[in-house]
Amino acid sequence: MIRLYHNPRCSKSREALSLLENAGAEVEVVEYLKHPPSYEELERLLALLNMEPRDLMRQKEEEYAELYLDDITLEPRHLITAMVDNPKLIERPIAVRGERAVVGRPPERVLQLLD
Repeated sequence: MIRLYHNPRCSKSREALSLLENAGAEVEVVEYLKHPPSYEELERLLALLNMEPRDLMRQKEEEYAELYLDDITLEPRHLITAMVDNPKLIERPIAVRGERAVVGRPPERVLQLLD
């Protein structure tokens, strides 16, 4: 089972979902804008992705500038909290299978979880 943090309005996210389905993968779709991940869930995703919080943020979103998230003195917990409170800031799609996760940029990266 692959959990896909998905935004149906995003073409890259739709493409990743299509690739997984066409490959015969069983996919659990999480529309993260409707059902945002918790702080703990985001911490786990970051650990699986081996990423820092800022690296998982969509830095061109209005909220990123409005919340002054480009401030390099902000601690990781502040950035994670910002993503919990503003899930639009989370890069997408994110695919998770067991203890492995990838950001689907490009969408074909999600197929790495099928190995």
